[in-house]
Amino acid sequence: MILCDYKNFPRIGRIIGVDWGLRRCGIAITDENRDFVFVRPQLYVKIQDELIKNILNIIKEDKIVGVVLGLPLHTDGSDSDTTKMVREFAKILETKTDLPIIFIEENLTSNAAQEEIGRKSISKIKQELDSVSAKIILENAVAMLKRI
Repeated sequence: MILCDYKNFPRIGRIIGVDWGLRRCGIAITDENRDFVFVRPQLYVKIQDELIKNILNIIKEDKIVGVVLGLPLHTDGSDSDTTKMVREFAKILETKTDLPIIFIEENLTSNAAQEEIGRKSISKIKQELDSVSAKIILENAVAMLKRI
């Protein structure tokens, strides 16, 4: 189910953060207590059904209790074309799992991820950027959950 706020999101257990993109999807996962966020290898988006299947496998293997999706909004808060695609992805995922799904604004996470990665070759940055962005998205969500 897609939630509109964090009130009904699970308070304990592992959660997955997803930075959805047209070509690559960044993945990060918390530990059970949500003290740490771990980057996972990014998934390549060739076929949407394959991506969903891979995420569902991670959910099952890691005993995930909730999903956080980065929502790329314009700086004025309005939806972009990518925002609409992320919402569509969430609707598909919602039909495949009964886990709660929540969105979090992801403005500037790529910039923060780039700073965290530091100076590396372009190919190394492409290999890490999306999952480091997912890590930042998930860290922000965990901070919000701890405030509630």
